Amino acid sequence: MKGLFWGKRPALFYVLIIVGVLIGLNSVSRDVQAVSQITYEKLRVFSEVYSLIKQNYVEDVDEKEILYGAVHGMLKALDPHSSFLTPESFKEMQVDTRGEFGGLGIEISRGTRGIRIVSPIEDTPADRVGIKAGDLIIKIEDNETEDMDLMEAVKLMRGKPGTKINLTIFRKGKVKPLEFTITRAIIKIRSVRWRLEEQGIGYVRIIQFNEQSYPLLEQAIEELTKEAGKGGMKGLVLDLRNDPGGLLDQAVQVADAFLNKGKIVYTKGRIAGKDMSFEAHRGDLMKGAPMVVLINSGSASASEIVSGALQDHHRAVVMGTRSFGKGSVQTIIPLTDGSGLRLTTAQYYTPSGRSIQAKGIEPDIVVEDLEISGKKRVGRERTEADLKGHLQNANDKEAGLPESDEEIAARKKDQKADVKKGKVKDLSEQEETQEEKDRVTGHSKEDYQLRRALDLLRGFQVLKSQLSNKMGWMASR
Repeated sequence: MKGLFWGKRPALFYVLIIVGVLIGLNSVSRDVQAVSQITYEKLRVFSEVYSLIKQNYVEDVDEKEILYGAVHGMLKALDPHSSFLTPESFKEMQVDTRGEFGGLGIEISRGTRGIRIVSPIEDTPADRVGIKAGDLIIKIEDNETEDMDLMEAVKLMRGKPGTKINLTIFRKGKVKPLEFTITRAIIKIRSVRWRLEEQGIGYVRIIQFNEQSYPLLEQAIEELTKEAGKGGMKGLVLDLRNDPGGLLDQAVQVADAFLNKGKIVYTKGRIAGKDMSFEAHRGDLMKGAPMVVLINSGSASASEIVSGALQDHHRAVVMGTRSFGKGSVQTIIPLTDGSGLRLTTAQYYTPSGRSIQAKGIEPDIVVEDLEISGKKRVGRERTEADLKGHLQNANDKEAGLPESDEEIAARKKDQKADVKKGKVKDLSEQEETQEEKDRVTGHSKEDYQLRRALDLLRGFQVLKSQLSNKMGWMASR
C-alpha cells in the first residue's frame, strides 16, 4: 500500500473519491446541500496541482505526506482551534484527558507568529522554570513555529521523561527572546487542590478540567466541611485562574455541584438539531453558602462555562480580570485511517444567552493582579480576540454588529496606551522569586486577588451577623 490508497491511481481518481464521499453524505443527510459547480471546479484545480507535483517536482513525493498537508491546510484556513490530527497526533490527544502524560505541562493555541501559551499547568516543568500565560513560543529546538500546526508542536514537546528540550520564547516587555531549557517529566495533574482558610472559608483551586475534576471537588468539599467543624463552611473561593479548560462534562458537573436548577450552558451551531443544552439538578454542595469565583486572562473554555453559569444564576460573585474568551466547541471526528479532525462546530452560550467567544467572562468585581510590590502589571494580557482568524462572537453577528475599522483602530490605540502608561519599572525584566510565581496560584499570602475574595466573604459573614442581630433586637421590642 502506498500513501492513503491502494496501488497507483490517476489524479482524477482522488477527485472522484472526494466527490463520491460528498454525494454519499448528501444521500445520508438532507441537510447537506448538493455539491456546487464551484466546488467541482476547485476540486479540478486540486487535481491539476496534485498531478503537476507528482510529475514535475524535483524529488519523488510521498502521497500520504502531501495529501495530509492539503487536509491540514484546509483546516488551518478555518480558525485557530480547528486542525487535522494524524494517527500519531490523534493518539496523543486521547492521552491528554486522563490527567497523566509525558511532557512539559502547558496549554497552547495558535498565535499570529508562533505557538501561544494559554497557561502553564501548575507545578509542572514549564511552570517551575517560569513559563507564563501569554508567552509566544517562536522556536522549539531549531524548528520555527510561525507556520507550525498545534499537534506538531505538541509532538515535538512531548518526549521521554528526563530528556531536555529548548524553547525560544518572546515575552511582552522583553527586548530579546528568552531561552528556556526544560526537562520533560511525567505530568501527573492533580486537577483540584484545597485548603481551609480562616473563619471557616474554603479555598478550592481547579487547575485543569480532566476526568478527576468533579470527583476531587466532591472530596474537597467533604473534607473542608469536616475540618470547618460545627456549622460547616461559611463560604468558598473557587479559583479558576490560569485554568485552560478541558472536558465539557466535567465543567457541567462542577457548575451543577453549586446549582439547584436552571440551564448551565448550551451550544448553537449551523446544523439544526445538533445543539446541546445542559441543565442543573437539585443539590448544592455548599448549601447556599456565599461563593467567589476567581478568573483571569488564563481562564479559558471550561473555566468560562463554570464562571458564566454561576454568574448568570447569581450563585457566586465573579472576581478578577476578564477571561480568555475561548467560547467555541470542537468536535473530534475519527477518520478511517486512524487520523481525525478537530473541527469547530458550535459556540458556547451562558444561561442568559451570552456568547463567550472572543469576549470572555467579565467579572462582577474587577480586581487586577498586582505584583508583590503593589505595582499594577503593565499592559493587557492576550486573549482569544488576539488570535489570528478567531471566530467572531455570535451575539455580535446576530445583532449585526461586527467590529468596525474605527473600533479596531481605537482598540489597538487603547492597548498601546496601556503600555505607555506603565511609568513604573517593567517588572517582567526582573527575575521572579518563587513567592512571586505563586501569587496567582493561591499559595502566597501576597496573592492580592485571593485576599480580596476572602475579604468579600468575611464581609458577607459580618453583614449576615449584623442583620441577624438586628432582627433579633427588633423581635424583642
